[in-house]
Order: sequence, then structure tokens, then C-alpha cells
Amino acid sequence: MNLPKNIQQPLSLIYLDANATTQVLPQAASAALSTMETLFGNPSSSHISGLQAKQIVDKTRQQAKRIVGAAEGKIIFTSGATEGIQTAILSALVNVKKTLNKSLNNKSYSLLYGATEHKAVPESLKHWNKILEINAEIKAIPVDEKGRLDLEFIAKEVPNALMICTMAVNNETGVYQDISLLDQTIRANNPNIAWMVDCVQALGKTDLVLAQTSIDYAPFSGHKLYAPKGIGFMYVKEKAPFTAFIAGGGQESGLRSGTENLPGLAALSEIFSMLLGESEASFTPIKTLHLYRQQLVSALTQAFPEITFNHSFENSVATTLNFAIPGFSSKEIMDLFDAANIRVSSGSACSSKVTRSFVLDAMGLPAWQSESAIRMSFGPAMTQTEIDIACSRIVSAAQALVQSCLTLDKKNIDTQTMNTSSTTNKTELDGLVQFKAGGSCSWLYVDKKTRSAVFIDPLSEVSERLQTLLTCRGLNLVAVIDTHGHADHKSCRNGIAKKFLAEQQTDYLGWPAGAQTTTIHGQTFQYLILGDKWLIKVATPGHTDDSMSLLLCDPVTDSAEKLQVHYAFCGDLILMDSIGRSNFSTSSAPAMYSSLKLMKSLIGNNSLICPSHDYHNEFTTCLETEMTRNSLLRQVINSEIDIEEFTSKKIKMDKDIINESGSEIMCGALIGACQKVVVREYDSVSLTKAVKKSSDMKLIDIREPHEYALQHDEKFTSNVPLTRLVQFVKEQQQNKEQEFVLVCRSGGRSQLAAQALARLGFENVGHLKGGYALHQY
Repeated sequence: MNLPKNIQQPLSLIYLDANATTQVLPQAASAALSTMETLFGNPSSSHISGLQAKQIVDKTRQQAKRIVGAAEGKIIFTSGATEGIQTAILSALVNVKKTLNKSLNNKSYSLLYGATEHKAVPESLKHWNKILEINAEIKAIPVDEKGRLDLEFIAKEVPNALMICTMAVNNETGVYQDISLLDQTIRANNPNIAWMVDCVQALGKTDLVLAQTSIDYAPFSGHKLYAPKGIGFMYVKEKAPFTAFIAGGGQESGLRSGTENLPGLAALSEIFSMLLGESEASFTPIKTLHLYRQQLVSALTQAFPEITFNHSFENSVATTLNFAIPGFSSKEIMDLFDAANIRVSSGSACSSKVTRSFVLDAMGLPAWQSESAIRMSFGPAMTQTEIDIACSRIVSAAQALVQSCLTLDKKNIDTQTMNTSSTTNKTELDGLVQFKAGGSCSWLYVDKKTRSAVFIDPLSEVSERLQTLLTCRGLNLVAVIDTHGHADHKSCRNGIAKKFLAEQQTDYLGWPAGAQTTTIHGQTFQYLILGDKWLIKVATPGHTDDSMSLLLCDPVTDSAEKLQVHYAFCGDLILMDSIGRSNFSTSSAPAMYSSLKLMKSLIGNNSLICPSHDYHNEFTTCLETEMTRNSLLRQVINSEIDIEEFTSKKIKMDKDIINESGSEIMCGALIGACQKVVVREYDSVSLTKAVKKSSDMKLIDIREPHEYALQHDEKFTSNVPLTRLVQFVKEQQQNKEQEFVLVCRSGGRSQLAAQALARLGFENVGHLKGGYALHQY
């Protein structure tokens, strides 16, 4: 779809992912540069340059001791928190192993860590437990719904534990632990156990006086507080067991060898000066940071009235917000905010590919909150101006969802009296829309002229979104239909029908009673009218005995003529690179053979097939494409085998079905490994050259309309979101030689779309590698 290009681009960056990393402040960067250009000596050298360098190291160490309240404890400089964690765990377990070797008992021991701990901790415990052959049981300490550690569990388990690891402030939720109470509980039950506290997210956000606790080890990281990556430090309590993780030249008094990272230390010293009030620059006071958080909360609540915050503000630092928005996945919200040039994350940046938050799962929150979690975090260098811009941008992003009819502006829309005038500012919707949840598909067809719509194979995951869209656009739902009784998911058809089609009489799959009939090649079929199209019902048993296909076609004027089918919604009869399985109790391979032959006679080779599953993100297909890679289908269509031979081969094929993929029942007998088509890839430079060379090249932004509306490169004048890609394929069926280049946020969606188009015969399709993330406007 083409949208007005009345936006200024690019939007300024609003960075709200400080718990992942922070920018290096100018004064810290300047200090680091100075040690690279002038004060570049080796701190171990005895000449003047070396002495000057050593002074920087010594100054930074003394500053660190004051900031964390180390007293007589040691400060050791490291490459970052992960190294500090390794050093602490190695030190504790090496000491434990000496004790165990002297003991003759067969007592069982454990290693304890908080269930919401950063993954670096349990993974390091597993690693060193195995390497050192401690063979202790590794146990997670449960937390309550507010993320607080279970003190009763600790009191019970810590007497038989060899080490306990907790964290001061959680990186996903900002929840802080009561260190004093933990200290009392641990020491009352095991005075000598080694205790490590991950203090990475506490630095600059809470007051620390480590020497007044019994904490043995505390790792810190520089890049979480405006210093460069690659510099960190750790606190080691006086007389705590210690084993060097890195041996060598004896730097750090032999506790951590390797030439000191002088640029990192110089930068860290500047940050410490700000924390200690010894610099002209200063950080925002904690009280003001709380006001910033409240301002963000107000903006988020205004923008998304149904928002749910995943943690209590009573026991979390002011700089972290974790929330979920009903009806939207974390990826969708990340894409939305990225389009508005707001940087947020879905949980921990260190585990960004994980679809659920193990932290929120441990807190016992509902699955949808864990799957939809967004973390918004900032640091003490945040300014009021940045917060004001962020809040304004958040509201603008939410308004883009309203314009795309993904949410309702309930203040301005009367959902009971929706009419045409109330939708005039919304982006147009005409034709086919594909909704996906995992490997399952739902299909919405809309006729803009008559405002009529039909929903096919409704998924509960998209039910709310569909109902919002119908209400927002004032559409008249003609029918909501399942192509068969689904074994792998629960249909939401009845709920939608009850709200929008309460008076309609249908069969149990949703086909309306009293539908009109027509004759095609001597057979009688029922059909519904959708604007200037017909939706014809065709019984196609095989996958199940109730399976049917729905053919969206031009009206039938002559029963002897070939149907002009635009889309064939065939359920699980034909899937991409697959034929529907036929080993359910209601399945029939012989019936499937007949259904495949019937479908070929009705839809031909090139009509687009829209199945109820798409396991490999191929969007759509046609018989011509499928017959090139599906030999069994080709043999049926070309009458190379009979029913008996097909049945025999199908039985063998169904035996190889992987019954589940993740949590999904596989509904298709896959022919082989999915072969991705190689497509042309561009970067900014090569695309600029290609555009100058070819005046016919069409540049298409395939993000969703709300993303496109917020910000896009003005050269990408067309918007074809993935949800409308099948419609685009239909419109361009006669234009497959056209040169298309696709773009999205990061290059992932554009690559999938380009591969799908190439597989369907589009000869000159490419995409912008890295998307807008690596593309310069």
C-alpha cells in the first residue's frame, strides 16, 4: 500500500536499553583516547611513562573501593562481569575441593543460585562443577511473584551447599534483593559458605557498602554504566579464598595477569569521578530517576491502556521497566519501537533469541506476559529532554497502531456505532490478509467496496486482533469458517461468530445454511458472495473426513468454463513442500487421492494455494511450484499412479512424520528438508548503484503499515507488509520479470519474502541485507 510521505527522516535516536549496554560518555571517551595517544605507557614499566600509567590504575582502584565500600577488601580489574563470575566461582570451588578431598563422608552437596540470575551464573556453575569434578547438585533458589528470593528455601538448603550465588539487582526487571536480610539468613545457617553477589546492575543505581556485609565476591561491569566494553572489576572480601583465573605476568598483584586495559580504566575513572561528585559533570539523582520512571509509566499507560507491568515498583530500581501489552508479541512491539527509533529489548540482550523470559517464568507470571515482555531501561545520565521526547514518541508509536486498526482508540471510537466516516483516516484494506501463529495460518479476505469480509481457519491467537480490525474498519463479517476440525489447535470460530454473527445458522465448521448453489462441470457446489467474487465450498476429504476447500473465484457464468480461481483455501490438503497427513482416525488416503485430482481440475496449475499451515515461512504456493519438488503430488496430478499405489506410498510417508514440532502437531507429511532459494543481496552502496543503473527497479518496504508510517526511506515508496504478501503475489502474477528489492528492519523478513517470491517464479527479486539497521538514509 502507498502511504503519504509526510514524515521527516530519520527520527532522532531514543535509547532505552541501558541494561544491555550504554554509550560511552564524552569525558570517558576522551580519557580513554588520551591513554591511547599520550599516556600510553605500560603500568608495569618503571620509567616515567609507566609510572604515569600506573597512577591511573591506582587512582581508579581507590575510587572503586570508595564507591562499593570495599574497606580492606580487594578490587581486581577484569575484562567484565563474566570474567568476574568465573573468577569467583573458580575460587570458591577450588577451595571447596580441597576440603572435600580431605573428607571421607559421602554426603551430598549442592550449589545454589537465584532462579532469576543472569545465565552467566548457572552456566558457569555447571562448567566448573564439571571441570573440577565437584559433582554437586546445582539448585535454583525459587522467587515469589515479586522476584524476591525464597528465604525459607535458602535456610533449608544452604547448610548442605558449597556456594551460593545471588544478584543485587535483576537485569530484566530491576528487582533488587534485601542484601541485609539475605546476609542474616545465609550466615545463620552456614557461616562459612562462599557467597557471590552479581552487582552489575546495582552500580550507580543503589548504595553499596560491601565491607559491611559477608559477601565474598561481587563482579561489576563498566559498559553498563557509560564506560567502554571490555573493562570491569570485582570485589573480593579480605581473606576470602582466591584462585587466579588468568595466570601470566603477575599483574594485579598476581591475582589477574595480563597487561591492564589502560584506556578502559581511564574511562572508568571518569565515571567514578561523576559518581563520587568529583567531576564537573554529574549523574541524575535517584529521586529524579524515579520521576523519570513515573513519566514513562504515564506515557505507556496513555499509549497502551491495557498494559501490564511485570514487576512491582516497590522493590525495583527506578531505571528499569518491564511490561507486556495484551495481543502483541515482544517482537511486534520491538519492531514498532524500532520504527519509531526507540531502542528497547525483549528481556535480556544476552538471550535475545529466547522467545520467553525465564525470569518472568520463575516469578510465576502468566505465559503471555513472559512471551510478550518488553524491557525499557535507562541510566543515570538520562536527561529530562530525552524523557520528554521518549514519552511523545511512545504515544506516536501507539497512534500508528490505531491508524493500522491493530488497536482501538476507545476515547474517540464508539464501537457500537462504527460507520464509514470513523474509518476515513485508517489505511486502506482490500483483498487478502494472512495471520500467523507459529506454523498455523488464518486468512481474512476483505472486499473494500461492499465492506464485506470472511475469516478462514480462525486462530485463537489472532482472534482479538481480528475483532479489533473488524470493529475499527466497520466491516461486515459474512462468515467465519474452518476448513476442517483442527487437531493441533483450538478454533476460535464460535467466539467470533457469537459476537458478529449471532443470528447466522451454520454447520459445525461455520458454513452458512441456505447458501446459493451453482453447477461446475456437472457437479453442484454451494457458494457465498463477497463483493464481485464468489467463495465456493468444495468437499476435499482425506486429511480428515470433514475437510473442505474454499475457492475464491470470479462468478460462474458458464458451468462448462474453467474457473478463474484467485485463492484456494485448502486447509491441510496441500501444504508448502508437503501433503497433509492421512493417518488420523478420520483420515483416508484414497479420499485424499480423489480430492487432489478434483482440486487440479478446479484450480489449475497457477492459482494461489493458501493452506492452514506454513511451517517454513513460504506464505503461499501453487500446483505448478509444488509439482517441481513434490514427486508424489506430481504423480497424482499427472495420473502416473493409481489410488492403491498412492495409498501405499502415503502410509509409508506418514510413518516418517515428526509428530510434534515444538508444541505443534505436524499436520503435513514433509517431502524433504526445506530448500531456501538464494536471492540477490544488496548493501547501501550496491543498492544505490543499482537504482542509478535501473530506472525500472521497484523498492518495497515489507514492514507492517504502522512501522512504515512511523519512518521509512523515501526511496521505498511502496509498502507491502508480510501479512499482505500473498495479495501482492496475486497482483503481480503477470509481472514476474519486474526487478524488486525488499527492505525491512533487520533483513530477516525481507529475505524470507524475497525467497518466497523467487520460489514462485519472480526472476529478479533481491533484498537489502541488514535492512534499515545497516542502511543509511
